[in-house]
Amino acid sequence: MELDQFIAYIEFEKKYSAHTVAAYRKDISVFLEFCMHEFDTDNLNSLRYPLVRSWIVSLVEDGVSNRTVNRKVSSLNSFFKFLLRTEQIRINPLAQHKALKVAKRVQVPFSEKEIVEVLSIDPEEEGFIAMRNKLIVEMFYSTGMRRQELIDLKEEAVDLSNNTIKVLGKRNKERYLPLLKSVKKTLITYLSERSKLSPTVSNIFITNKGNKIYGTLVYRIINLYFSRVSTKVKRSPHVIRHSFATHLLNEGADLNSVKELLGHSSLAATQVYTHTSIDYLKEVYNQAHPRSKK
Repeated sequence: MELDQFIAYIEFEKKYSAHTVAAYRKDISVFLEFCMHEFDTDNLNSLRYPLVRSWIVSLVEDGVSNRTVNRKVSSLNSFFKFLLRTEQIRINPLAQHKALKVAKRVQVPFSEKEIVEVLSIDPEEEGFIAMRNKLIVEMFYSTGMRRQELIDLKEEAVDLSNNTIKVLGKRNKERYLPLLKSVKKTLITYLSERSKLSPTVSNIFITNKGNKIYGTLVYRIINLYFSRVSTKVKRSPHVIRHSFATHLLNEGADLNSVKELLGHSSLAATQVYTHTSIDYLKEVYNQAHPRSKK
């Protein structure tokens, strides 16, 4: 009952994505099952930190990474805060919890050379699928949008007269992104071919059967393309998003503008993309400063 109320709250009031809602439900359900199995209780008001800590320990012992444990605990903490705010519990068992330590993970973006090479690839497929896949790569790099944002794009979001596209981001926050002339040209050709499939959905990107494209397919497309030009272990839509931000910053774009393009709510979220730019500035500095070679 309490879980259903919380899920309804984050889905309809907080406007969390379906993926996030599903993750919260799974994390909290697993914890509640642990409480019943290990402690034979479903009384949320009786839960205290030692019980929650035993769940955390069990996750670590099962080989779950600290980063994943912290994400699961964050889901649970949001649930407890909701219950506390709605006066369904008296104490948040996680009020004094400290997150597990995790190693800083540096995301390595694609180089500009790798991007150019990918966009120059002659697709192995022909026709609609080849055009769609190439456009997906171009759209990611030219706009920096998230994977789910691309999946949810609809035809009415495209404004060809103003060369913009409307993106629906996290929590249904809208933003407008510019369309490069080359991408606009590809998009117009693609939409013409797409109309011949008579799809039943209004999404721009669809399968060859006319259904809305899905996340794993998008990931496979990006991984396939970049595996031909890059030896990086991680080849995903998010790495392209990272590359988009890094390359803009390297070319002199200000952080606040990049923040708006990415749809971040704060500059802190955008600053994680600046590490490569700092390395780039160091390189320029070492090459240009009169005393750097002494």
